[in-house]
Amino acid sequence: MPAEDKRWETLKALRNSKKGRLTYDTSWLEDGEDILEQCQSSPKLSVTSAWVLDHLSQPETQSNATENLTPLVNCLAGNDQLPEKSIPSPDPRTEEENNNNVQQLVEELTPERAFLLLSPEATQIEGYVKMYETVHKIKGQSELKHRQELQQKIVHDLSTSSTEQMKRFEESLELKQRQEYEEMRDMMEKGSLEARGRQEKLKEEHRRKAKNMNLKLREAEQQRLRQKELEHQRQAESRDRLRKLNAIQAEVLHLNMQIEPYLKQKDLVGLDLSEYSNRGNQLCSLVSGVIKLTSEGGLLQQEDMLNAERALLQMRTLIAAMHEKIAAVAAEKRRIKEEEEKALQKKQEVKTEIVPPAPQQKPTHREGLQLKADSTILEWYQRLQDICNQCAASINDLNNSKDSKVKKIKMDLQKTATIPVGQISSVAASHLREIFDKINNLLLGKQISSGGKLVSISQHPQGQEFVYYKLAEKFVKQGEEEVASHHEAAFPIAVVASGIWESHPKVGDIFLAHLHRKCPYAVPFFPSWKDGLPKEEYQRLLGYRVQENCVEQQDNFLKRMSGMVRLYAAIIVSRWPYGTKQGEHPHDLNHAWRWLAQMLNMEPLADVTATLLFDFLEVCGHALMLKYQNQFWKMIRLIMIEYFPRIEAVTGSGQVGAVIRLRQFLEKCLKQKDFPLPKGYLKPAFWKS
Repeated sequence: MPAEDKRWETLKALRNSKKGRLTYDTSWLEDGEDILEQCQSSPKLSVTSAWVLDHLSQPETQSNATENLTPLVNCLAGNDQLPEKSIPSPDPRTEEENNNNVQQLVEELTPERAFLLLSPEATQIEGYVKMYETVHKIKGQSELKHRQELQQKIVHDLSTSSTEQMKRFEESLELKQRQEYEEMRDMMEKGSLEARGRQEKLKEEHRRKAKNMNLKLREAEQQRLRQKELEHQRQAESRDRLRKLNAIQAEVLHLNMQIEPYLKQKDLVGLDLSEYSNRGNQLCSLVSGVIKLTSEGGLLQQEDMLNAERALLQMRTLIAAMHEKIAAVAAEKRRIKEEEEKALQKKQEVKTEIVPPAPQQKPTHREGLQLKADSTILEWYQRLQDICNQCAASINDLNNSKDSKVKKIKMDLQKTATIPVGQISSVAASHLREIFDKINNLLLGKQISSGGKLVSISQHPQGQEFVYYKLAEKFVKQGEEEVASHHEAAFPIAVVASGIWESHPKVGDIFLAHLHRKCPYAVPFFPSWKDGLPKEEYQRLLGYRVQENCVEQQDNFLKRMSGMVRLYAAIIVSRWPYGTKQGEHPHDLNHAWRWLAQMLNMEPLADVTATLLFDFLEVCGHALMLKYQNQFWKMIRLIMIEYFPRIEAVTGSGQVGAVIRLRQFLEKCLKQKDFPLPKGYLKPAFWKS
């Protein structure tokens, strides 16, 4: 039928139209259920369908049906066009199944079974349209199902992939942890091995040190045992010497007691034995001093035994000489008596008592020499003592204060002033300058650091006088102790004392006063005996130390006097090189010449005069030679020719050491026509150090 053919052409045209080529949106489910409702609702014809059916029913217009239907289809397509979206191509098997389903539906919806509308053509068109829509609906559902399956597959693949990735991640994490654990275990094993190695080394070192320590301990123990054995041996020898010494002392005392009966009966004997008595007492004192030194804790040395044996030998010689002298005097008395008896018998004269002539004694006073110092010297000595006494009286409040603060100030000032003096040595010039600056600044009133605190004489009104007194006393004590033991120490102490004396003259006056009290021979001044004066007090005036009625030994006495005279002489020839004053020396060589002249104008004392002349000339001789030249050499010749016989006249048999030393020194200087520089003298090169 022509009309039926047109229907198929119309459907073909509709299929080829834009609307027929529409594609379904992949996200149509997101738009809701309105899309499927159009497919589920009954097919309806639009208003233009009537116009299409009218034209189709007319035969004359059948030829143009296709042409007229195309715009209508295009119009319908324009009104009902859906947006085009690309979808993935379906699986070929699924497409074949869909075509089969569509073919079945087409066969079921044939025109013969369709519901007849008013117009057969319209009904047929409407059926085709419905059939087309049903086909598209089925295709959409199949594609939707396909997409759902595809999405589920994608989700499943993604889930599987993520699970696998998670497993790989966990495996990599476990691998990393295992690697770190292995590294940590390797590191710990390595550290453990190193620690064990160090521990082994430490053990080995400890064993080695323990072995060395054990060796040292054994050596120390052996050394201690040897020392103990030597000590026992020394003590045994010392006890043997002490027993011998006691025997020697007993014999010396016994021999000395033999002098006493003759001394008490000197009128009967007709001989003055005081010289023997004095010498015997000296020998007894020498032996007693050795024993006293031993009893105070000292070990008896071989030298002490030799001295004691020498003293015993001298005592025996002395007693033998005394007996010989007494026997000679007794023989002389018998001879005289016999002569007298013969004369009486011949002349028959009245008996007269003839006193036998006394043995010749050495005079104690020589014409032209003094027994005491010159009046000007004594006035100078007394003036210095008055200055020292005034200074001591002015600081009486500070010395006797009970206040703890004042006591602390006194102690700080004394330490600050005296400790630097004890540190003086000839190490370097910078060292002496540092000590001088510290003492000088203290005397100037500046604050000085001492013991971690600041000290100044302004802390107490009597602070300056106190420091003057203690500083001068300390300088004298250094001469009495340090210089007495080490003669070279006189010059560094003297140069600092000279600098302080030049800057603070009162310190020099108090120093001389202290020096004269402890060593009157530095004046020179020989204190005389006064009636009623105790023997111990007189010995103190002479410079001896007297403790508990015990007088110090002569050797110690001479040693102390020598140290103080050497310090005094060193001050005379020394001067502080950094002084700012251009004046004269505060105690120059004129005082040395006066001391020497005054000493030679006085009667010599046994031991003392020879010892002090040697010490003084050894220190000052070079300077006196340079200044006084010929006059000095005349004085030296005077000593050798006229004064030496006087010294020898008062020197006992055991006191010749000092005389011989002085004689040899002066003979050597006269032979060489030169007095050498004293040992320890600070030369100009020293002050560059």
